[in-house]
Order: sequence, then structure tokens, then C-alpha cells
Amino acid sequence: MIPSPPKTCIECGAEIKGRADKKYCSDQCRTAYNNKLNSDDSAYVRNVNNILRRNRRILQALNPTGKNKVSLSKLKAKGFDFEHFTSMYTTKDGGRYCYCYEQGYLPLDEGYFLLVVKKDF
Repeated sequence: MIPSPPKTCIECGAEIKGRADKKYCSDQCRTAYNNKLNSDDSAYVRNVNNILRRNRRILQALNPTGKNKVSLSKLKAKGFDFEHFTSMYTTKDGGRYCYCYEQGYLPLDEGYFLLVVKKDF
């Protein structure tokens, strides 16, 4: 019987010793390989999560009492991104609350927003 050639690590190319079904020579190579594999998806998700967390922090800072009215210009000045939110709630009369986690806002007339906190949390 002819011996098979030694297996090599799919990350660094080093010879693998041990079980026949091993793919990596070490935990570091396994981690590095999987980090590279997921880096494109991870970067997008990380960026969106950073925007959502920043939005939440802005809403929290502007709404210390749990219910407050604030202007559009104030939200924009703080860097609020209206395109990113975690959920939306439509009331019976058609009002749409957008939420960044538990912190929410409702567009009002004349460039103002009602800030609220969802009590489910």
C-alpha cells in the first residue's frame, strides 16, 4: 500500500499531525481562516450595528425623561441617520414610530419629532 501524502493546513500550508480529518494545524489558523472567510459580511453588519448604536445613544441623550419633543435640526446636528432603525410600529391612526432598539421617534408636523421609549424592555 502506498502512503498518502501528508495533509497540509488550509490556512498556512504547514503539515498537519493528528486526526485524519483535521483541516488546520492550530486554533490560530482555524480562527484566521474563518475570520477571512466571514470578513466581507462581518464588515457590513458591523457598520450597520455601529450606526444603530449611535442612533440609540443620540435618542437616549435627547430623551432623558422617556418622552420628549425635539427638532429635526437637532437630530441632524448630532449625526442621527434616519435610514437605519431596528423596527417600526404603525398606530391605528396611521402614525409610524421608528425604533432603534427600545428608543423610538415619531415624525410630527413642522420638522419636529416625538421621542419615546418602548416599555416592553
